[in-house]
Amino acid sequence: MSDALTGLCERVHVTNQALASARPGPWRRFGPLLGLVWVVFLAEPLTASLDAPSPGARVVGVAGVLGVGVLYGVSIFALRFRDAPTRVVVGVLAVQTALVALTTLAAQQHGLVGLVFVGVTSVFLLRRQAALIVVGAIVVALLAVPRLVPGWQAEDSTALSAVLAGLAVFGFTQLVARNRQLVVAQEEVATLAAGQERERLARDVHDVVGHSLTVVSVKAELAARLLREDTDRAAHELADIQRLTRSALADVRGMVAGARAVTLPGELAAARAAFDAAGIEARLPGAVDAVAPERQTLFAWALREAATNVLRHAAARQVVVTLENTGVTVDDDGRGPDAATGGGDDGNGLRGLAERARAAGATLTTGRSPLGGFRLAVTFAGDGRIAS
Repeated sequence: MSDALTGLCERVHVTNQALASARPGPWRRFGPLLGLVWVVFLAEPLTASLDAPSPGARVVGVAGVLGVGVLYGVSIFALRFRDAPTRVVVGVLAVQTALVALTTLAAQQHGLVGLVFVGVTSVFLLRRQAALIVVGAIVVALLAVPRLVPGWQAEDSTALSAVLAGLAVFGFTQLVARNRQLVVAQEEVATLAAGQERERLARDVHDVVGHSLTVVSVKAELAARLLREDTDRAAHELADIQRLTRSALADVRGMVAGARAVTLPGELAAARAAFDAAGIEARLPGAVDAVAPERQTLFAWALREAATNVLRHAAARQVVVTLENTGVTVDDDGRGPDAATGGGDDGNGLRGLAERARAAGATLTTGRSPLGGFRLAVTFAGDGRIAS
C-alpha cells in the first residue's frame, strides 16, 4: 500500500503544479514589442535635425529625438501598463515634452512629431481620463502651434496621427488589461481547484482506507477468538482479512489512477458481511432497483460511512438500513450520537459525507435513532419508493 500512497502524494503534487502553472500569455510577454511600431514617426524629426544649418543645432536635435525615443522605450518596457508611481509617470512625460521642445529648435515644425510619442506614452502609463486630457492637449498644441509660429505651415495630419496612435494604443492597453485579469482569474481558479483536489483526495483516503481497516480490525478480533474454538472459521476470517487488505490496496491504486468507484450493491454486501462478522443483527434491503442510478454512488458512500461508525463506536446489537429513491437511513441501537460523533477522524468522515451530499443536492442528517442509538440519513427532496 505504501507504493500506492506514494503515487497518491505524487499525484497531488503534479496536480498542484499543473493547476498553478497559469502563465501570462504572449500578449503580456511580447505585446510591448508592438509599441515599437511608432518609432517610425521619429524618422521625420531625426532627418530634419540632421539637415539643421549648424552643427550645434544638429547635435541638439539628434539628442532630443534620441531622448524622446529612449524615454518611450522605457515607458513601455520598464514602466509598462500603468504600474509605475504617479510621480515617475509625470516626470517621464515632462522630460519627454521638454525634449520635444528641444528638438524643435533644430528640426523646427518637424520636431512637433515628438508630441505623438508623448501622447502614446501617456496612454500606456496613465488612467483613461488622465490620458484623454494629455492626448487632447497634444492635439490642440499640434493644431495651434503651427498656426501661431510665423513661417510654419498648418498640417493637421500630425494631429490626426496623434489621435489615431492614441486610439490604437488605448485598444492595445485594454487588451493587455483584460489579459492580466484573465491571468489573475486563472491563478485563482488554479488555487481553488488545487485545494478542492486535496480535500477530495483526503476525503477519499478516509472513506476508502478507514472503512477497510475498521472491518479488518473486527475480523482480526473475531479470528483471534476463533483460533482455539473453530480453526476452520478462523482461517476463513483470516482469508477475508487478506481479501480486504488487497481490496483496500486496489481501491487506493484506483483512487490514484482516478478510476476508483463504489457501488451500492457492493457496499450492501460488504456491510452485511461486516455486520455478520461483528455479530450484529442487520436488516438490509436486498435490491437497489428503486434507487435512481445517479444517486446510488452517494448512497453507497453514506452506507460505507454509517457501517464504519457502527463497527467502530456503536457497540450495537441491531442495525436497520432503509433504502428509498429519496434517501438512505441507517439506524442502530448502540450508544447514540455522542459516541458516533466523538470527534477526531470520525468527524472528518461525517464532514466528508456532508460535502458529498451537498455537492449532489442532498442533505446529511444525524441524531438519535428510534432504536435508541444513532441515526445517519442522506436524503433528497421528493417522494421515493422503498427498495425491498
